Amino acid sequence: MTITGSQTLSLEVLARRNELPLRVNPVVLEHAYVRLTPIDVDAVGKTLFEISNGSPIKNSLGEVAPYDADEWIWKYMNNGPFADQSEFDAYLKALADNPNGLAMCVSDIPSKQLVGIATFMNNAPEHLKVELGSIWYSPIVQGKGYNLVATYLMLKHAFDLGYRRLEWKCNALNERSRRAALRMGFVFEGVQESHLIIKDRNRDTAWFRMLDREWADNRIKLEKMIALCR
Repeated sequence: MTITGSQTLSLEVLARRNELPLRVNPVVLEHAYVRLTPIDVDAVGKTLFEISNGSPIKNSLGEVAPYDADEWIWKYMNNGPFADQSEFDAYLKALADNPNGLAMCVSDIPSKQLVGIATFMNNAPEHLKVELGSIWYSPIVQGKGYNLVATYLMLKHAFDLGYRRLEWKCNALNERSRRAALRMGFVFEGVQESHLIIKDRNRDTAWFRMLDREWADNRIKLEKMIALCR
């Protein structure tokens, strides 16, 4: 890990802390075939539940047989799987009402099909940092580049706003999330042991980050990766 010499920050950097709200402003983000929009529980709850509860899926994006929702989506998440629509809607509402974040629906632009969720969370404008988390995708699109494009959009938006640090945290056992973070240019910072108790189980948390000074190179890398997706 490189420790920078001077710890003094410019007046311009310090001023940004007063320009960024605690609750991330709603925004629509689009690139390639992916769109992110703020969650409207009444509008999207039913569809999101149907594509994440283990039931068979058949739409214009393809077809998925009945699957283990816990294994494919919820195993390492703080919530889920959900017994019914009302439980799921309560989960969505909690995300949407987060006082220091912004929960976004991810959709496929050509088909307008909803495919998952990605969230700005734990926003700390006083430190010019925010976390990308509560991310999940329906099995119908896993491995098809949606997470790559959505993460690129969120990184670009946050760095354009003036954030210095973007964080990615996951259960240390979640190898798929850890590989995704590294593949997209996040730097592994270590594991915080006994960090949380989730679903009555211990969670050690793997920490990753990307800094503003790393964004220019990572942006080029991600755009090249996106160009190869389709």
